[in-house]
Amino acid sequence: MKHTFPLALAVVIAQPTFAEDTRQLDAHEHGVGELNIALEGKTVAMELHAPGADLVGFEYEAKSAEDRAAIDAAVAMLAKPQELFVLSESAECAVIQASAELESEEEHEEQTEDEKHDEHAEGEHEDEEHEEHAEDGHHEEHEAEASHTEFHAEYVLTCANPSAINEITFAYFEAFQNARELEVQIVTGAGAQAFEVERDEPILDLRGMF
Repeated sequence: MKHTFPLALAVVIAQPTFAEDTRQLDAHEHGVGELNIALEGKTVAMELHAPGADLVGFEYEAKSAEDRAAIDAAVAMLAKPQELFVLSESAECAVIQASAELESEEEHEEQTEDEKHDEHAEGEHEDEEHEEHAEDGHHEEHEAEASHTEFHAEYVLTCANPSAINEITFAYFEAFQNARELEVQIVTGAGAQAFEVERDEPILDLRGMF
């Protein structure tokens, strides 16, 4: 998946305030997903992570035609951000990029490990090798366990009047009946804030934030 988001989205994840909360899905709490949002000029970037159980009701590797159909349907729905995260109509937002996929837990761990390697200096090569061996041992120990999966989606929208974004309606909960909560993290030029949006209260009031 190509990552073409504005720098602001990366800032959301890098914020110390959010460091502890970011990637809570590593603990794999069913019913709870994560949505990062960044506003830069007239561009709104979003990144969603959600456990497989929330969107399709299972996390094992799809084997039956029914399982595969459920995954395809979820990915197709995730590719329609404006039907899941409804921004204020007066903001006049349009989708310019949307992509979604299903990732296994192993794939996510490999991506994280690659990022760590890119950050290390050459003088720390021995430490990297030690980490790789430890990671290999970790995989061997869990080889027999069921693989966890999560859905990952990325969106870029352009809004003619971004300051008019007063709320977000989370139709996401109607689309995915097993989803209970989204941990939402938003960064704008004015700063960053974190919210918890629950199924029982699916509208997030953002008056004055954008």
